[in-house]
Amino acid sequence: MKAAVLGGSGFTGGELLRILAMHPDVEVSYVSSREYAGRPIHYAHPHLKGFYSRLRFEPLSLDRALDADVVFSALPHGVGVKLTAALYESGVRVVDLSADYRLKDPGLYPRIYGFEHPYPDLLGKAVYGLPETRGEELRGARLIAVPGCNATAAILASAPLVATGLVEEPVRVVVDVKASSSEAGSKPSRGSHHPIREGAIRPYSASGHRHAAEAVQELSRLAGRRVWVSLVPHAVPSTRGVLASAHSWLRDGVDSRDVARAYAGFYRGRRFVRLVEPGTQGRYPDPKFVAGSNYADVGWAVEGESGRVTGFAAIDNLVKGAAGQAVQAFNVSIGLPEDAGLGIPPLSP
Repeated sequence: MKAAVLGGSGFTGGELLRILAMHPDVEVSYVSSREYAGRPIHYAHPHLKGFYSRLRFEPLSLDRALDADVVFSALPHGVGVKLTAALYESGVRVVDLSADYRLKDPGLYPRIYGFEHPYPDLLGKAVYGLPETRGEELRGARLIAVPGCNATAAILASAPLVATGLVEEPVRVVVDVKASSSEAGSKPSRGSHHPIREGAIRPYSASGHRHAAEAVQELSRLAGRRVWVSLVPHAVPSTRGVLASAHSWLRDGVDSRDVARAYAGFYRGRRFVRLVEPGTQGRYPDPKFVAGSNYADVGWAVEGESGRVTGFAAIDNLVKGAAGQAVQAFNVSIGLPEDAGLGIPPLSP
């Protein structure tokens, strides 16, 4: 299949190109970049030198994108919303990595993303691209909305607990996220610039992070009732990785064995989820052990005295939190092996 990558010069675009270079069923035929148009791919991504020697970045073009069988859009939020709609209506399969089609309620977009959604009808047709919870719906999907990285980690950490009804009513999940600097993208700002961020550990968007809306939407669907989610990310001085610690309180009579069974049952057969049992080898999920891969390490802990239960999920924010998950969801949508192009072990050290 011919694939187009829109917004291919950023971190996420580079990860899409890295993964698709090894995909047995996909050939990248078009890569767009406003800033690097006319330049070779390795100009923005030196690590890919030799992989795309016949391609150069091109200006963004609907006509060029229409030549592809599948379009992976890594354009910023709001920038590609009309282009995605045009591609979908033309019959092209679209995997959108922005937030433009993640939320089902169009009324949330003005408050969270600052624009009125021009295609509210398409929100209902887009499938949320988290294969671990939406696998059946993804089969045959032509418009896939790839989840945000913090939302991915928060949902994977919490899903078994809310889906099995182990936490007390009303269902509340408080998520603490440790977020690496690559979440901020390839263009440094005052807060994301390395000399400012190195050595710092600080919360941001503490009064309400935009990815919380995704977690509310997806966890409420799993629970069959409203789930309240509070999500506070913390900037930490690492390049890759997200660690979500999702805190809830267990119903009376639920113990650690029930929690273990819930996680084991929910993730049984999930290709890219690796369970880390509490304290295994003295550790819990850690982004260091999934770096460069599409794996999510998931674990849990129960504090018996207070009844507090915490789910943990560690992912690479650029892979399972973005480009890798996009390819995984695409594979599921067209009936390819879920791990096509993704069977890369994590890096260590």
